[in-house]
Amino acid sequence: MTREASRSRLRVRPTGASWHAQWRARLQSPGELAAAIGRPIESDWIIPASRTGWPMAVTRYYASLIQRLAPDDPIARQCVPSREEVSDEALPPDPFNELGHRVALGLVRRYVDRAAFWATGACAVRCRHCTRRNELSRAAAATDPRPAVRWLRVHPEVREVLITGGDPLSLEDAAVERVLAAFRSVPSIEVVRLGSRMPVVLPARITRALCRMLRRYAPLWFHTHFNHPAELTPHAIAACARLVDAGIPVNNQTVLLRGVNDSVDTLEALFRGLVRARVRPYYLLHCDPVRGAGHFRVPLRRALKIMDALRVRLSGLAIPAFVVDVPGGRAKMVLAPGGVLRWTRRGAWLRAPGGARVVYSDPASHGSH
Repeated sequence: MTREASRSRLRVRPTGASWHAQWRARLQSPGELAAAIGRPIESDWIIPASRTGWPMAVTRYYASLIQRLAPDDPIARQCVPSREEVSDEALPPDPFNELGHRVALGLVRRYVDRAAFWATGACAVRCRHCTRRNELSRAAAATDPRPAVRWLRVHPEVREVLITGGDPLSLEDAAVERVLAAFRSVPSIEVVRLGSRMPVVLPARITRALCRMLRRYAPLWFHTHFNHPAELTPHAIAACARLVDAGIPVNNQTVLLRGVNDSVDTLEALFRGLVRARVRPYYLLHCDPVRGAGHFRVPLRRALKIMDALRVRLSGLAIPAFVVDVPGGRAKMVLAPGGVLRWTRRGAWLRAPGGARVVYSDPASHGSH
């Protein structure tokens, strides 16, 4: 059965309704999901979200892309709670100490020239691989940007702000504009970036009115998060086109996920599709070592081999930078084959910016080729 045929079986049509109606109709349990898409749960892989400590939420649009409620379905694997989430208790809940880098309400500063503003804790889809799944709460987020703005005004070395969360586009247009206007009022802020997965999971949210409003705050860079070519539907591509046609450049940050996109063929199809959609493949991020998401992690040596193969198949325009986020909040590092200082049985020695050597733990590093 094609994915288009699968979508036709949804009891509530995923498109045609306002984004508000689609938000309210989100599916919040495996049982609801199975009933909505008319598919059985095929194994004991799926468990209630309450057992994982991370809520479940899936838009009916995104659910319509699921072929099977099984661990080998790349869409189901990203949004359905599974037994694998409770099998990696050794991983840290906040590997980058983001809360430890909070400098004002909602504002996290891990890098010298950049800061991230957590505008909300809400998301249209609760991705199971979320880096902030253990720390994200409304207490950590702040729709009121004024404390962050006050801090930025006395720290002019910060030149970029990323508006993130959660998903900032879960807020109404007026609330998004208040946040944008507040950061644009800081003289030292040169670039504002907005991170949202709405083009992927709820494309109806990318309205023409939203795009007109965003355009007023240029230079504004939009970062989204396609992980699999099945997500590049006509609705998603049209949402990206509305942004690009409004003069808003769109970058994509894919996360390398075991069982979702950890093959050369899959990533080639994704990156080619993104370029056709006028979306720049910006980062391929190694899945972070965060508690609850360890089963998504691909051995680093294998990830580098995938990148090496992609460089043979794709032009530079379609090749993202392969990036690892070094635990402890030190830096994001771009890696390439030959960029590792030394392999060990536990992982790899990497050279951080400034010359520091850091250990990067890696799943099954000693047995991966």
